[in-house]
Amino acid sequence: MLNISCENMLSRFKNIPTHMDYKGQKLAEQIFQGIILISAVIGFIYGLIIQQFGWTVYIVLGGFAVSCVLTLPPWPMYRKNPLPWQPVVPESSGESPPKPQETIKKKKHK
Repeated sequence: MLNISCENMLSRFKNIPTHMDYKGQKLAEQIFQGIILISAVIGFIYGLIIQQFGWTVYIVLGGFAVSCVLTLPPWPMYRKNPLPWQPVVPESSGESPPKPQETIKKKKHK
């Protein structure tokens, strides 16, 4: 019984997407920086008005927590532009393709 539930749980975890495309990474970075900047400005102004530096720290930490929730998981908005990968080329006969360094002729020094 325990073995079946572990396998079921593992199959559920394997179905969770873990990738993010390049444009999604850029968007996530912009959102992260924007939330941190806005929370820092709000925290600084609020802490300055009430003369409590602790509230500044709390507001910045709250902004950090919100930005982590919005940017760390690979939400679908970060996976809209997948890369078009080239198809796998099957290897022909037993010969391996030449390495790039082997195809370049070495220059002789005079």
